[in-house]
Amino acid sequence: MPKGKGCRYGSHRVLDSRKILPQPAMKLDNSMDIYDNEVLIDVSTLNIDSASYTQIRGACEADAARMEEMILSIVAERGKMQNPVTGSGGMLIGTVREVGPDFPDKKLKKGDRIATLVSLSLTPLKISRIRKLDPDHDQVHVDAQAILFESGIYARVPTDIPENLALAVLDVAGAPAQVDRLVREGDTVCIIGGGGKSGILCCHQAMKNAGPYGKVIVVEYSQANAQRIIDMGLATHVIVADATDAIDVYHKVIAITGERGCDVTINNVNVPNTEMTSIIITKGQGLIYFFSMATSFTKAALGAEGVGKDIELIVGNGYAKGHSDLALNILRESGGIRALFEKLYL
Repeated sequence: MPKGKGCRYGSHRVLDSRKILPQPAMKLDNSMDIYDNEVLIDVSTLNIDSASYTQIRGACEADAARMEEMILSIVAERGKMQNPVTGSGGMLIGTVREVGPDFPDKKLKKGDRIATLVSLSLTPLKISRIRKLDPDHDQVHVDAQAILFESGIYARVPTDIPENLALAVLDVAGAPAQVDRLVREGDTVCIIGGGGKSGILCCHQAMKNAGPYGKVIVVEYSQANAQRIIDMGLATHVIVADATDAIDVYHKVIAITGERGCDVTINNVNVPNTEMTSIIITKGQGLIYFFSMATSFTKAALGAEGVGKDIELIVGNGYAKGHSDLALNILRESGGIRALFEKLYL
């Protein structure tokens, strides 16, 4: 039974000694009796944030059983899926079990299939068991329940796209939506980590926005991923390089752009220490969008100051108005990207 109205931002679920919001909190109340303005979800799949999953996989030496144990221990300790190293979470897909009477969206009803568009790092979660985990794929199939707060956003699962595929795309929907806002016709754009899930979507949108007179440069560590970008025509130039080696990437990028550098840089990598690479390849008064949750914003801010770069640094907010529709529409308009993602996620 609902138990009264909680804070719309979920602070009533915080169990820390001081009242803060759920995302920075160390522990949440993950009891599944909902408040009047909450939604209870039966969760089928968690899409763990790429930076988080990479860290878990590395710490567990890609052993599935150890990874399961680590994920379960994090949720048991914190009441949410928030990696204590990266601080990031992910998102989920599931079926609405109960809607509180004061939840503002009166169209949402029991039985609806939804994907939450808020981070697992602030979502009360209780896992009964992990049904399937593949160390090479960041989707974890579970029997679990979760809470959506009044302020939480979500998308109904589309009927024309398989659920796991929709979840994979919605997890990174903020990235191509921001590219759509930031990239203009004729721009020179560099996408660092362009061969991953978010990177591919960003490449598509950047090519579309920059047009025939722009340049889209991809920096990709994996030779196979780089070749995939070339084969799919998702960039005008592809560089195979380690994005943590700032000087090497700098020389390879300015060989294409000249000393002026890039108008816009999009950072999608899932490893730390790529901030300075992004900064030195970007022109003065250009801008960098750090979508990666492996980013240190201290390193970025102080690093830009240290090399005398007046650059707009944008934090990778995973939410942008209309982002879910834009990302799903990329699958609808690009048969090549849809076929690739079906191969990877189905």
